[in-house]
Amino acid sequence: MKIEKPLLPIICFLLIAWGCGQHSGSSFHLSEKKEIDSPAGPNSGEPNLFTANDGKIYLSWIEETPGNQHALRFSVRQQDGWSAPTTISEGKDWFVNWADFPSLAVLNEKSLVAQWLTKNADEKYAYDVKLALSNDGGKSWGGAITPHRDETATEHGFVSLLPISDDDFLVVWLDGRNFSPSSEGYAGHGEPTNKMMLMATMIDTTSELSEEILLDPRVCECCQTSAALTSDGVVIAYRDRSADEIRDIGIVRFQKGQWLEPKIIHNDGWKIEGCPVNGPAVDAIGERVAVAWYTGANEASRVNVIFSNDGGESFGVPIQADDGNPIGRVDVMLLPDGAALVCWLEQDGESGEIRARRVSTDGARGSSLTIAETTTQRASGFPRMARNDEEIVFAWTDDGDPSQVRTASTKITSKN
Repeated sequence: MKIEKPLLPIICFLLIAWGCGQHSGSSFHLSEKKEIDSPAGPNSGEPNLFTANDGKIYLSWIEETPGNQHALRFSVRQQDGWSAPTTISEGKDWFVNWADFPSLAVLNEKSLVAQWLTKNADEKYAYDVKLALSNDGGKSWGGAITPHRDETATEHGFVSLLPISDDDFLVVWLDGRNFSPSSEGYAGHGEPTNKMMLMATMIDTTSELSEEILLDPRVCECCQTSAALTSDGVVIAYRDRSADEIRDIGIVRFQKGQWLEPKIIHNDGWKIEGCPVNGPAVDAIGERVAVAWYTGANEASRVNVIFSNDGGESFGVPIQADDGNPIGRVDVMLLPDGAALVCWLEQDGESGEIRARRVSTDGARGSSLTIAETTTQRASGFPRMARNDEEIVFAWTDDGDPSQVRTASTKITSKN
């Protein structure tokens, strides 16, 4: 398999910015979190965060609007809060789901891409991915583009967007064209012969799509995907699905002009008949890679993080990041000292807490920081985080009545 446009000659510009943020001989700790007034209004949810190459943090979310419609909006982190919200797209036929959320990615100060989901048939899980591009910094957006070209009334979603050059974004999604929507319990509980696929394509700043690429022919049906750029290429993390219903975490990489064969990063051996709706998260700086994920193997719930120092070619031993009773819903970011910050949802009595913890490659764990009290209901969604220099921003859904996206920040400071 190949990608029509070369990746490796044009990714170096991203690595320059990453390299400038690294420090040696230091360790880092987190300050107390501080809530930031959210730009999202009532009846909002499904937040996502993205750090652009210039360090700006972008928040995107969905908000209900009059007339039974939904709008995808975004805002940019500023010194004193968030910018005024900008609407990317609005519609009535959207597929809005607690786990399959929209996102936005930024190539440069001019070029942005966003994705959301729209229904394509009456079946519950029949929906398409829609992309829109802006070439004026998000002031105006082009028409909706569908990256997959099968035109089947099946599931397409759980998208990852990744800038990979001066002109191109990588688009990764779960594709149900070989997964029958007529199966009982379609999303995650279909027949063993049904196959959800991991697919990818590219879209450039002129809205041109490259060919569709099959990355893995059989994956878990409704777990989030995640993608990062290393100094060697691309690494994509997702939940695999074996013929024996083992659903451990896999990665697939693009290196030296070709996609490599998928592989499992650690044999948890989690056998589960239905999708746990709990995907992994990956981050990379240079050749350093961190992957965080939830597993229920051996009847024990865990959030693990694992490190690689060779671009994902090999990994160390998983390190438990949770506090003993996790729900999952993870996010991860590498810190300048080589450690990882892991974010997850922890069960706390009858409710839940969004927590974060610094985990070192040698297994050392910092104290967990509670970001927010929440519930463990699906409506509370998936907490997200992003970093700009010393500030880490968190976003989550407060699933009250009405629901609303909330944001907070903390600082990382070095200790020599």
